[in-house]
Amino acid sequence: MHNPKSEPKVSEYHVVIPARFGSTRLPGKALAEIAGHPMVYWVWQRALASQAKSVIVATDDSRIEEAMLAYGADVVMTSPDHPSGTDRLAEVVSTMGWSDDTVLVNLQGDEPMMPNENIEQVASDLLAHPEASIATLSEPITTKEEFENPAAVKVVSNIRGEALYFSRAMIPFPRAASDRVIAQRHIGMYAYRCGFLKRFAQWPVAEIESLESLEQLRALHNGEIIRVQPAAKPVPAGVDTEADLQKVRVIMEAAIGNS
Repeated sequence: MHNPKSEPKVSEYHVVIPARFGSTRLPGKALAEIAGHPMVYWVWQRALASQAKSVIVATDDSRIEEAMLAYGADVVMTSPDHPSGTDRLAEVVSTMGWSDDTVLVNLQGDEPMMPNENIEQVASDLLAHPEASIATLSEPITTKEEFENPAAVKVVSNIRGEALYFSRAMIPFPRAASDRVIAQRHIGMYAYRCGFLKRFAQWPVAEIESLESLEQLRALHNGEIIRVQPAAKPVPAGVDTEADLQKVRVIMEAAIGNS
């Protein structure tokens, strides 16, 4: 018999926005101005439009802390020495005292146009699959250039929607030139169980993680299940470079001007 009480509630999760000042390719990008506000402000607004119980900006820089506190955001200061963003989230979990079964969504601080439907999607997927530790998203790769680009991370999943592997290489590799490319690009937004984050912070860096420079491979190396779903809404490009920033400014300023 159908029991609606047994279904997970989409609101039972938190959003954490890691925002570092020391970006390699675009230093200070979290505070880069877009339509009169810093970029991290717009990411925060996206998260507030979701059904999350709380939204926290996690930073290691007092300039970001000061800017977001002025908007009334909840900010957690974290160590500048974390080897990965996932380790930074583990510190937030410890600071907040969240239980092992609490779900949080990691929304990157350089994704000011992320549809909030996708935030709901990763949270709902993880809440619906208690066997998994992580949920994430993908979308089809449509060009040969993207398939060959090591900056575009690819993911291969099994029939149950669980990740088999992530790579910067061309996977699955088409042996014949005539084979159709069926690759999926990984979208770097995750939902995590807090218990997993506590375990993750205790594990050494895996060799495959180091080789590919992909921290999600540490989870697969240690036998964790990662859920992968096609994104509910197309994912606009994030901001990694000055050129990306200029494009996003044009798009967002036009959208705000037409609203």
